[in-house]
Amino acid sequence: MTAPRASLPTPAHDSRSWGEIGLEKRHSNERRIGILLIAASAVSILTTVGIVAVLVFESIGFFAEVSVWEFLTGTRWTPLFESKSFGVLPLLMGSLLVASGAALVALPIGLASAIYLSEYAQDGVRRVLKPVLEVLAGIPTVVYGYFALLYVTPLLRTVWPNADIFNAASACIVMGIMIVPLVSSLSEDAMSAVPRSLREGAYALGATRFEVATRTVVPAALSGIIASFLLAISRAIGETMIVTIAAGATPQMTLNPLRSVQTMTAYIAQTSMGELPHGTVEYRTIFAVGLTLFCVTLLVNMVSGVVLRRYREVYE
Repeated sequence: MTAPRASLPTPAHDSRSWGEIGLEKRHSNERRIGILLIAASAVSILTTVGIVAVLVFESIGFFAEVSVWEFLTGTRWTPLFESKSFGVLPLLMGSLLVASGAALVALPIGLASAIYLSEYAQDGVRRVLKPVLEVLAGIPTVVYGYFALLYVTPLLRTVWPNADIFNAASACIVMGIMIVPLVSSLSEDAMSAVPRSLREGAYALGATRFEVATRTVVPAALSGIIASFLLAISRAIGETMIVTIAAGATPQMTLNPLRSVQTMTAYIAQTSMGELPHGTVEYRTIFAVGLTLFCVTLLVNMVSGVVLRRYREVYE
């Protein structure tokens, strides 16, 4: 005589079906995953808030001893000299000079490369050329800096013998080469997203390939192209090693790229070596300059957002 087969136990206090229980477990897992994703996203936000808080806190101590007006309008920057001056304009002008020169190099070359990759290159050539071009973005910036100092500067001095050994021009050229992949890649992605129907319509009207590229595709992808320009300029403003090695350490009000200049990032890198006593006004200049640099890059990003909303194209 065989024993009766035992049946699966059913909780007497739970009237839900197995399907309802499984659905509730899935929802519970989804909630946990959502919490983890929110925590991961909060890391970047909290990091930004922490950086801004440190910059503001230390800058308050600096501006308690130095007036904001003197800092923003002064034309001499000598915080480490016996006769101290705290005018940030020479550093700001040096940063804008180098960033502008890099933009003059990178924007035309990057846009021309993007037009070629998007409109002229065959698929096989594009698959090879685009990764090769993006390799430039992976080279360490310290290598770019020594390349500018040891190779580009001597070439410039053969043409302009009066150029300083440390000068803004070599930093502009090499930094422009460094940000070419940023402009080229983002612009090419924006141009590739333009619908094929726009190109076919232009060809149907008798336009040449160059006219289609410059008068149809580029205007249609203008928002993405401008975004790549502004992102590249922001990257150039925040670059440190190239300007530290090649541009020099002479803060001065000049628009001559053959002269030695000092940028905000170069000053921060050269001054924050642990030689200044903590808590002194000289030490706090690092954070005041850093806060100024943060405001400049924030302004560039805000302009980028306005431009994107103004020129954004939506295709169905």
